[in-house]
Amino acid sequence: MFNCYLKSSKEKKSFYQSKKLEMLNYIKDSLERKIASVTASIEVLESQISRDKGVEVTN
Repeated sequence: MFNCYLKSSKEKKSFYQSKKLEMLNYIKDSLERKIASVTASIEVLESQISRDKGVEVTN
């Protein structure tokens, strides 16, 4: 696929390392978005729980 443009094994290694780095950064970004979503959900749920506890005390 890309091999015809690469002249040496050093260039091939460098090329595949950069592609691997791109892939790992993509995976990291995806996981960070998921963590942010879960963290936000936890915060909302904790807020709802504490709000509901306050309502039960006043009733």
